[in-house]
Amino acid sequence: MPRKKVTEVSGNGGIKRKRAGGKKKEREFSSDDEFDDFEEQENTKKPGKPAAKSGLQPVTVPDDIKEKIKLDLPKVKGQLLIFGATNWDLIGRKEVPKAQAAFRNLGQNLWGPHRYGCLNDVQVSSVVSGPCAAHSLLITTEGKLWSWGRNEKGQLGHGDTKRLEAPKLIEALADEVVVAAACGRHHTLALTEGGTAYSFGENKLGQLGQGNQTDAVLSPALIQYNGQPLVKVACGAEFSMVVDCKGNLYSFGCPEYGQLGHNSDGKFIARAQRIEFDCETIARRVTIFIEKSKDGQVTPVPNVVVRDVACGGNHTLILDSQKRVFSWGFGGYGRLGHTEQKDEMVPRLVKLFDFPGRGASQIYTGYQCSFAVNEMGGLFFWGVTNTSRESTMYPKAVQDLCGWKVRSLACGKSSIVIAADDSTISWGPSPTFGELGYGDNKAKSSTTAQEVKSLDGVYAEQVVMGYAHSLVIARQDTPQEQEKLKKLPEYNPRTL
Repeated sequence: MPRKKVTEVSGNGGIKRKRAGGKKKEREFSSDDEFDDFEEQENTKKPGKPAAKSGLQPVTVPDDIKEKIKLDLPKVKGQLLIFGATNWDLIGRKEVPKAQAAFRNLGQNLWGPHRYGCLNDVQVSSVVSGPCAAHSLLITTEGKLWSWGRNEKGQLGHGDTKRLEAPKLIEALADEVVVAAACGRHHTLALTEGGTAYSFGENKLGQLGQGNQTDAVLSPALIQYNGQPLVKVACGAEFSMVVDCKGNLYSFGCPEYGQLGHNSDGKFIARAQRIEFDCETIARRVTIFIEKSKDGQVTPVPNVVVRDVACGGNHTLILDSQKRVFSWGFGGYGRLGHTEQKDEMVPRLVKLFDFPGRGASQIYTGYQCSFAVNEMGGLFFWGVTNTSRESTMYPKAVQDLCGWKVRSLACGKSSIVIAADDSTISWGPSPTFGELGYGDNKAKSSTTAQEVKSLDGVYAEQVVMGYAHSLVIARQDTPQEQEKLKKLPEYNPRTL
């Protein structure tokens, strides 16, 4: 299959060129949602086309040796709560784009937890967003997928690009039982109980895994993959990861910082000194896992069976069957945990968790940071949430959470929310938009972990964050829990 390439275009339609000097910066949301503050990495490759790959074909496994699986829905059920920024077109931007001008004043900052009025009778088993996302998904206890939020590239899967203020069922997947999903910056993956994955939204960099590069796919379509059934899906800003039932990891999309794990950043200089990317448009297996010694010696790590995967904006973490953690992709601010800021092109072992009894049990990623919970229940953090403060270059215990049993954790652009024991805890630097949930007339930001008093008596089953909004599934099993939830304000967004 011929390989596609993409030209990186700046916000005004001009071509990005290398700038002399300066540090490499990461892609960000910006006023026109192109990435005009991004500076090119020094590129030493010679002009010309990328090296031809040997006819990469979609993964295919004969039906007679393909496993039959039925994935379970999460055992959680409860009511959805939301707080934070709800002006979906403005999130991460200086202003609403001209094309969305009608929505300029639609949506507000919710400073405390709210119930969605339209969801009072809907039992939610999972909620999904991402540190780059201004859209969200929920999965009901029947396995139906709903979506809402920003929709300029069709990432809501409703066959159009209309922004949605409140959750709405994705009709195209109404006959499927969806058990998991993931949100990128402008794209979405959905996983069914039979282990098949659908994708929709932006596909300029092949992040939908459908074998091509197109501006947008507005309705769910199957990814190009016919291997063993899939059990996990994850999305970074413009790339995607899937894991099969045998523990094999596959990736597709933008390779810019090595975040696909294929030992390349995919860059080459084409005609007129344009820097282009050799994007992966179909799921390609990640085959090399390494360990590096202090003096830089590289050793392959065999027998890596992937159990979980998490993606930040431009980096990836996995947890394997031996409770080891690997990280790779963009290395800025120490988010990979290797005590250096170098990009890693293949999965590299995070040393701290490679000791008996000290392995990891959970992994999470923020936009430019990473978290892991170890076997003893200790929470570790590395990377940065506030770029004006010092980076944490390797995993360090979060002392404020010492002794708490972390059940669920989420991190957006810079804020963090955690469900632990009977409390919900959050913190994040200014500016915030209500995603910490402290309530009206309360502190808007916090540099230290604080309990969310507005959720006292509410048991959070799951917490999730988008770029600047938070979602909680609140348990409502007892009359007392139901009564407490009824006292929370109801959010009924305005619509045009």
